[in-house]
Amino acid sequence: MISPRIAFVDVDGTLLQTGSGIAESSIAAVRTARGNGHLVYLSTGRASVEIYPEIRDIGFDGTISSGGGFAEIGDELVIKRTMPAEAVERMIGFYEESGYDFYLQSFDELYPSPGVRDRFAEYYAADRARKAEAGSEPESVTDADDDHPALKAFADVRPYRHTGIAKSVFLAGDLRAFDRVSEALGADFHVITGTIPHMGRGSGEVTLNGVNKGSTILQLLDRLGLDAASALGIGDSSNDIEMLQVCGVGIAMGNATDAVKAHADEVTTSVQDDGVWNAFRRHGLI
Repeated sequence: MISPRIAFVDVDGTLLQTGSGIAESSIAAVRTARGNGHLVYLSTGRASVEIYPEIRDIGFDGTISSGGGFAEIGDELVIKRTMPAEAVERMIGFYEESGYDFYLQSFDELYPSPGVRDRFAEYYAADRARKAEAGSEPESVTDADDDHPALKAFADVRPYRHTGIAKSVFLAGDLRAFDRVSEALGADFHVITGTIPHMGRGSGEVTLNGVNKGSTILQLLDRLGLDAASALGIGDSSNDIEMLQVCGVGIAMGNATDAVKAHADEVTTSVQDDGVWNAFRRHGLI
């Protein structure tokens, strides 16, 4: 009998390709692996509120969200790694002084600056036009109309919350934005380059130092009584690196950046070439 394994699977660029729907083979891989007695957890930079029904309905045993800020077993929130209020205030102050768009992630809310919705709307409109030109239908997960849940969430501009915030995402046309954020905040915060490809090289993510997918996975595995050696981690972006490092097998997607592949134990195929399915099959989950 095969011993149960646990897999941590990223969302954007892993389960689904940016600008496309969820790969059918990814859905089949997750459901088949769980049917075979293995555990499959989401591990995403998205806030919980950004994990839309099309994703959740695949069926998972739990979720790591906000790049390690939160972890759930089933629907129970078991780990919260949020910033002190003064750290959030400092971060917001720097973004506003620099003129950068940004949004804050709590467990169940997003707090966007006024320009965030327009940035995403512009991308979705361009993506819809590209698909129309190619003769393909837009997928519901990234559909480019005003009913898209991301556009609704980012339109809700209101006073920022200073407690319960685990992560921020900054969006800037300035290609030096990452360097400037790192210089200003890097001593106390974990600053990584953007993991939202369509937002360009001027974007990035900020959590507290030590807060990332990998360190939260270790806390979660300890709670579950499981050894990291039994875990698989699958991802494609800079916020997946620590996950690939702590899991017994770190797997980079074929569409991952070279930097991410350098930290992986192996590389699977790309999203639309059945990357998750092939990785699960290789390691006996399906």
